[in-house]
Amino acid sequence: MKVALYPGTFDPITKGHLDIIKRSRKLFDKVIVAVANNAEKKPYFSIECRKAMVKEVIKKYDNVEVVSFSNLTVDLAKEYKSHILIRGLRAVSDFEYELQLGYLNQSLSHEIETIYLMPRLQNAFISSSSVRALLKYNGEYKHLVPKKVYKMIKAKQCI
Repeated sequence: MKVALYPGTFDPITKGHLDIIKRSRKLFDKVIVAVANNAEKKPYFSIECRKAMVKEVIKKYDNVEVVSFSNLTVDLAKEYKSHILIRGLRAVSDFEYELQLGYLNQSLSHEIETIYLMPRLQNAFISSSSVRALLKYNGEYKHLVPKKVYKMIKAKQCI
């Protein structure tokens, strides 16, 4: 069984993230969306909220699950018997960071392979940081996040 791990902060999950999840689930037997509990990044949404948002948008996919983690990604991968990390690439600037991260992960575990997926063109410009900026300044972000996430944020179920 090929298990892929898709780690990230998902602060919040966007249509770009969901695009990567949908396409990954067709490539692997199981996809684990791993929501990072990384206080250094100073997330806008709590770990519980971010995990709940992901759960809400993936619940119709039987081969996708969500977990949260506070340890190294390679250790989480070992825990779930995964040798594959999924990472999204939107632009050249992402590539440089992701390449370094991929090399670091492989230096920690030689079994780890990182698969880079680009979101579909209509989602290529979307980032969680742009959604957070729009939230901060009361801008419109409905078109950037899945409908269920938009409803959760609007209903103040999260924050």
